[in-house]
Amino acid sequence: MSKRLLLLYNVKAGRGRIRRKIDALEDIFFEAGYELEPKMLRFGENPFDDVAQDIDLVVICGGDGTINYVVNAMRAKGLDYPLGIIPAGTANDFAGAIGVSSRTLKAARQIVEGQEQRIDCGRVNGLYFVNIFSFGMFTTTSQHTPEKIKRHLGKAAYLIEGSKELHNREYIPLHIVHDGGEVDVDSTMTLIFNGETAGRFPIARSASIRDGLLDCMIMRKCTTFQGAWAATKLLVAGSENENIIHIRSSKLSITSPLSPLTDMDGQPSAEFPLEIECLSGNLRIVAPKK
Repeated sequence: MSKRLLLLYNVKAGRGRIRRKIDALEDIFFEAGYELEPKMLRFGENPFDDVAQDIDLVVICGGDGTINYVVNAMRAKGLDYPLGIIPAGTANDFAGAIGVSSRTLKAARQIVEGQEQRIDCGRVNGLYFVNIFSFGMFTTTSQHTPEKIKRHLGKAAYLIEGSKELHNREYIPLHIVHDGGEVDVDSTMTLIFNGETAGRFPIARSASIRDGLLDCMIMRKCTTFQGAWAATKLLVAGSENENIIHIRSSKLSITSPLSPLTDMDGQPSAEFPLEIECLSGNLRIVAPKK
């Protein structure tokens, strides 16, 4: 008896290549015993509204924002399907964290040959994120970067757009309660990682999607030069200095007199105050065998 596979794809991701490869993907999954049901995502609608419950596997074709959307839609319905990932975004940080190929058909084969694993997931004020939650300088860059520039320049597009924010940064006073205590700091940028990379830059090198912890990286209030130098070291080498505070914790409570915009996996996110937690082993991910 065939197993049921729901293929959810972002038609804009990967310059539309997923749509062109539906037939080839169907062949790969059919050979592995799956009956494929392709469905184009319509953002603003829950893709599980009109889907039968007896699904054996959900495969998401898109970038981190698409994965984020599907995970939140699935959890909103109280569902817990195993997920496969075919990366088709700009950075594909989460796909990189689980070791999936950037080549569409190879990624599909990795799914059918892979194994289900339990992977951590972040949650902030009831919203789920798979890779990163952030606010302050650089953190809404992915939202502001035009799609055309992303397609042509890839992750370099984020550097170009983000550099514009150096002179327009604001200082955000924070009170943070974490597993090991609490801290007060004026922040220019706060990055909270489940994964290790942002824009495929290896920033949180001690982070793991399997350790039950979040890695919080905070850039202190500093001069433009100090901020540029600290950001460059983080992005290029994952190196920290005296202007970076690094907290590893399973939970974070963050308050501020300000209400900065926040971002999760490249999408607009929660409002302050923030209750953030790492949900250990929350996601069922079909990933390449180790």
